[in-house]
Amino acid sequence: MRESTIMKIHYGTAIAAVALVAVHVLMRVTQGFAESLEYESVLANYRFVPYAIMLELILILLSVHGFNGLRVILLELRQGRLYEKSVSYGCMAAMVGLIAYGSRTIILTNMGLT
Repeated sequence: MRESTIMKIHYGTAIAAVALVAVHVLMRVTQGFAESLEYESVLANYRFVPYAIMLELILILLSVHGFNGLRVILLELRQGRLYEKSVSYGCMAAMVGLIAYGSRTIILTNMGLT
């Protein structure tokens, strides 16, 4: 994939993440911050399907954005075809692993298996 396309994805994920995190924060503030952190309240949020979907989208957007940013930083440190491929595939694998683990947590909690 071309670097210009990757950077467009990077910018798009930043804008989308800011919007969704703003909605997330507004939902916490309107409920009362201390109350929103209570165990039962957190479980209720995960079991509310639209909110769980929003959390999943935030997880994906922030993971893609964060690991692409890390990839860019690491590529600025050194050059070389093997190094660049290793960094790109390593960041991709870490991103997929983080999304898989976070999705597992969201799904299990939504199903009431905690």
